[in-house]
Amino acid sequence: MLVSGILALIKISAGLAGHSTAVVADGLESTGDVFASGFVLLGLTLAAKPADENHPYGHGRFEILTGLLIGLVLTAGGALISYGSVERLGRPREALAAYVVWPLVASMAAKVALATLKFRYGHKLKSASLTADAWNDAVDTLSAGSALIAVSLTLSDPVRFLDADRWGGLAVGLFVVLVGVRVSRDTAMQLMDTMPDDRLMDQIRAAAATVPGALGVEKCFARKTGMRYHVDLHLEVDPQLTVRQSHQIAHEVRQRILLTLDWVADVLVHVEPAP
Repeated sequence: MLVSGILALIKISAGLAGHSTAVVADGLESTGDVFASGFVLLGLTLAAKPADENHPYGHGRFEILTGLLIGLVLTAGGALISYGSVERLGRPREALAAYVVWPLVASMAAKVALATLKFRYGHKLKSASLTADAWNDAVDTLSAGSALIAVSLTLSDPVRFLDADRWGGLAVGLFVVLVGVRVSRDTAMQLMDTMPDDRLMDQIRAAAATVPGALGVEKCFARKTGMRYHVDLHLEVDPQLTVRQSHQIAHEVRQRILLTLDWVADVLVHVEPAP
């Protein structure tokens, strides 16, 4: 948040003083980053609250909702940036100042570092909101690059490339919209209890199969409730076993999955007679 805030202040100030639409647009995008990262911080804080009577699965979906909110904010912000840039096409303008290039170069370097760091921890923690914020920083790199190309064209030939800077602002807005749509889609699919990929489901089945007495897995479902998954598993056991024996096997399967797979928050095991 601190880095994005400093970059926003520098780019907006330099863009206004140097008469660059693209640099101001990129600065406004960085301003949105401050709020986006603030939402992530809020979502992670709320998601860390333990389960209670009204939320037996915990508060993890606050974190997914935060990712969705970031996607919607990015989409709306990108649309506004694009509209403002298009509206200025063809209008008279003052000459660009050459120094507007340097805030864009600094922004690209900083955002590459931030995106790399957030992607690493987002994947490690399986955090939808942190990954969404990483995508936000990644698109900042592309948008700053687009703005840099546009500004460079205008500086090289102000007559021929009169509106290149404004087209650069439009490109920045479109990049932001595309990432906003992607982030919104990914987080919405998690809120709809979309199953994890087959590789993760195979890990659950393999862990269950290591328990003596577990003869097979008839059904297995998983849904994301924050940064981890809750699993519903139908376990096949010998139909001649007592209820107590079947329950013990089910308990061991649950414990084995929780100990083996750190991305699983809890497992509900339903016992079925093996055919």
